[in-house]
Amino acid sequence: MKITAVKRIFSGHNIYAKVETDEGIHGIGEGTLNSREAAVAAVLEAIEPVICQKDPFDIEHIWQDIFRGTFWRGGPVLMSALSAVDMALWDIKGKALSTPVYNLLGGRCRDKIRVYSHCGGKTPDELCRNAEQLLKRGFTVLRICPHDVNAKDEGFYEPGRQVRLSVKFMKALRAAVGEEPEIIFECHTRFSPARAIELINAIAEYRPVFVEDPIRSDSPESFRVLRSQTSAPLATGEKFGGVWDYKTLIEEDLIDYLRTDVCNCGGISSMRKIAAYGETHYMEMVPHGLPSAVGMMAAFQTDMATPNFFMQECGLYGDIGAHLEMDAEYKDGFFTLGNSPGLGVALDETKCRPYTSYEHPHWHREDGTVQDW
Repeated sequence: MKITAVKRIFSGHNIYAKVETDEGIHGIGEGTLNSREAAVAAVLEAIEPVICQKDPFDIEHIWQDIFRGTFWRGGPVLMSALSAVDMALWDIKGKALSTPVYNLLGGRCRDKIRVYSHCGGKTPDELCRNAEQLLKRGFTVLRICPHDVNAKDEGFYEPGRQVRLSVKFMKALRAAVGEEPEIIFECHTRFSPARAIELINAIAEYRPVFVEDPIRSDSPESFRVLRSQTSAPLATGEKFGGVWDYKTLIEEDLIDYLRTDVCNCGGISSMRKIAAYGETHYMEMVPHGLPSAVGMMAAFQTDMATPNFFMQECGLYGDIGAHLEMDAEYKDGFFTLGNSPGLGVALDETKCRPYTSYEHPHWHREDGTVQDW
């Protein structure tokens, strides 16, 4: 079997790679990088002649050639394109061997996949009401990011004010839901180390399962400061690339949970390496949520076969779009996977939406200073 083409397919601002072969088997992967999808598509176009006529079963060799066989390497755009190709190759192998990808990764480590959902609200009371509804749907883990909502309404983002407001939301939510539900506090990399320490220490008594992305991702070494001055569990990783980006965090035990994104870390092959590296330091995987069902199913397949997996961020509980079908079922806070070969997802190109660009909001402080997104 030989690779014959790498097609770029858009649906809205999601970008997919369709890797075709001379035996009629094709694989689907996702490289969505919100606001930079067009750049990913251009890299996929450049990758096509590099991998055409290669055996799609040689997944690791192709991964290494795309990553190391050229002068430029790494960065979110290149890694997202590589992720899409990697997923598609695993999809091809699973289809050719008539088995789900998780069987190719060593088989099941669990029966079902624990997922969690975002819980929002403009006031503490509204947040608590929304949390009650999610708990009734079976969720046992809630993720909150109250400073997002307040900043959007005010039109600017002042870190000190958002820290103080966030503490009020966290206190109210813990009082409302009781002791059992887990609460993730998401910071979206918006705080300086000083502000992050202030926030983490203020909410620690309400027992977050972890504080997510408390500081910017540019310098993982800065987690040394947080680790030395806080006690709450820490998590990060969704903006990182391959396994090398995690070296300091893992080797120095600076975090507790790995938030890898299969759509920009280098795909399934890379996510497995990051998980194995973290396992040696007793770190658990809590992968980042994915833009659509293609990336989500790639994550699910990897989650199923990863021994140190804990839970998966996910927003796919209802309509996944007319262009996609996924062999997975949600019930009471968990997803179970079917037995479809490959990733267990099908893409209907005729139902894809036209490409639309998307730009993240650009945050500013009240005086006009750029604030981290």
